[in-house]
This record gives sequence, C-alpha cells and structure tokens, in this order.
Amino acid sequence: MKKAINIRMDEDLLAELDQYAKELDRTRTYLIEKAVSAYFDTLDEMVSDKRIDKIKRGSVELYTLEEAAKELGLK
Repeated sequence: MKKAINIRMDEDLLAELDQYAKELDRTRTYLIEKAVSAYFDTLDEMVSDKRIDKIKRGSVELYTLEEAAKELGLK
C-alpha cells in the first residue's frame, strides 16, 4: 500500500526531476521511490559508521556472544 507524503524541493532540482520523468516516461513518484531505495545502502553505511564511532569512544556496552546467549537463556 502506498501512502501520500508532502515534500519541499528546490525548484531547480524539481525541474531536473521533471525532465528525467518526461524523458523516461515515468512519474515523479516512481523516480523518487527509486532514488530513495538506491540511497538506503548509503544510509546503512552512515548508521554503521556512527555505531562504530560510539564503540570506539566507549559510549556503548558490548557483549560477547556467550554473554548474550546466557542473558537470553540460550545454550
């Protein structure tokens, strides 16, 4: 199911998006969905880098696999 959202976009960027949409015979929505989907890999890397930085600073507590299994009651 799709859900409608509202976004604000720079007019030049919107014009470029419209040019691509026209050339490819696609909708703005289609192109935006594809762009966001493709950007998820980059976002995953950004989140990973942030988590690694927290680990390096010592601001999060780490557990070994054995400690986690014990805490969860797993053998």
